Amino acid sequence: MKKVIIRKPGGYDKLQVEEFPTPKPGKGEILIETRACGINFADCLIRMGLYRSAIEFVGWPITPGFEVSGIVSEVGEGVTKFSIGQKVVAFTLFGGYTTHLVVPEDQVFSMIEGVDFAQAAAIPTVFLTAYYALFNLAYPRKNDRILVHSAAGGVGSTLVQMAKVGGYHVLGVVGAPHKVDYVKSLGADVVVDKSAQNIWQEAKAFSPQGFDVILDANGAETLRQDYAHLASGGRLVVYGFHSMFSKGLGRPNWIKLFWDYLRTPRFNPLNMTNDNRSVLAFNLSYLMEKKEILLEDMAVIMKWLKEGKVVPPLVMTYPLEKVAEAQRDLESGQTVGKLILTTTSLSL
Repeated sequence: MKKVIIRKPGGYDKLQVEEFPTPKPGKGEILIETRACGINFADCLIRMGLYRSAIEFVGWPITPGFEVSGIVSEVGEGVTKFSIGQKVVAFTLFGGYTTHLVVPEDQVFSMIEGVDFAQAAAIPTVFLTAYYALFNLAYPRKNDRILVHSAAGGVGSTLVQMAKVGGYHVLGVVGAPHKVDYVKSLGADVVVDKSAQNIWQEAKAFSPQGFDVILDANGAETLRQDYAHLASGGRLVVYGFHSMFSKGLGRPNWIKLFWDYLRTPRFNPLNMTNDNRSVLAFNLSYLMEKKEILLEDMAVIMKWLKEGKVVPPLVMTYPLEKVAEAQRDLESGQTVGKLILTTTSLSL
């Protein structure tokens, strides 16, 4: 088998594809011969040595990746839901950039008819992140007004879709003109291109009384204004800090990181009480400790996908050997939808 291995933190050159013995599934486990592996911004942070859960749970060397699709190659003792040859999608806590992956049976799901391997691998992480942020934390009501940052990305585009399923009014923010039409096609009521428009002027025009929910993975760049534009009872949900990282550099810019750390707002509980606003935050990798929550959410997600209420994000594919190029493109901020590594022909 082949997998991407990072032996020490650094730039794109630290992503190496190497040969390893193919693992065997244990009791209650499944061996998947992967066809596609999802790429997330967290994987870039893992490479840089800045993703705390990766350091806590695995250390060095490490293989990044939280999701795969493929074919069941072997099943361990006690596995009853899946059989050899079945097309599946799975989520995992690291290790996903590989041609063969062993995962517990309860983290595996049958692929949905009409969805190919690349689309399937684009589902678990972004859909679980979006669902948890919107429905487990923000918990909006019908007709609430919601602002979604990075609305053309994997999580952002999924949030827009899920918000429309819930009956909410959505303003999506993107960073380039070529992303606008895509977010409109997902159902956003208004799309703001921050490269040409003032986010907050447009936000005020769309929702003069403020937003019931704002979902943000930017960090210091927008958090202060997010909070200021919440309505009474509004919730700001934070799930990333992408703007702290210099685009195209491939490694930490420590001066920028330190500066953005200093200018990240510290929300005072007393002020939040008087403002009647809330700030919530989470990291999906730490929710593996409460996997039953993710399994409940995934059941709803798969149901919605089967019913056509939501669809996988747009995908752009790269061979496993071009993992460095894929991460570089993701960090550029110019991509739309989800980036995917492929391990073999997607037509199988």
